[in-house]
Amino acid sequence: MSDTSVTWLTQEAFDRLKSELDHLSGEGRADIAKRIEAAREEGDLKENGGYHAAKDEQGKIEARIRQLTELLRTASVGDAPTSTGVVEPGTVITAKIQGDSTKFLIGNREIAGDSDLDVYSEASPLGTAILGLKVGDSTSYTAPNGKDIAVEIVSVETYRG
Repeated sequence: MSDTSVTWLTQEAFDRLKSELDHLSGEGRADIAKRIEAAREEGDLKENGGYHAAKDEQGKIEARIRQLTELLRTASVGDAPTSTGVVEPGTVITAKIQGDSTKFLIGNREIAGDSDLDVYSEASPLGTAILGLKVGDSTSYTAPNGKDIAVEIVSVETYRG
């Protein structure tokens, strides 16, 4: 049983993530192994803060490697979908949420890279509520805190990364 979903990525985002994965899988693993070995040589492992910190970092690196491997394995790489005024993954949305205008990207956080643009997953409560809506459409969704949040789609644009 798999709940794998396809994630749209720009070529730039795919290349950036592939480079990160290559670094972590090679040089990153080698560096952390050296740090663990050096800390291990310091003696008693029960009270060795350097050893435990290095092991924690190793766990984080391995988790990121698994995350990137799965993301890249299931990625659909290409140009952002050309906006037709319909909310879909890879489009930039301007919406009035509870009356406040907000601009964000629908898709995976990894797409935006260093951009200041907020990103909401299409699987998030907001993303699920607005997928398929057109400019001018309104809806509401239930936030994780249980409140109903009103949303009106103001514009849908092609993501320009």
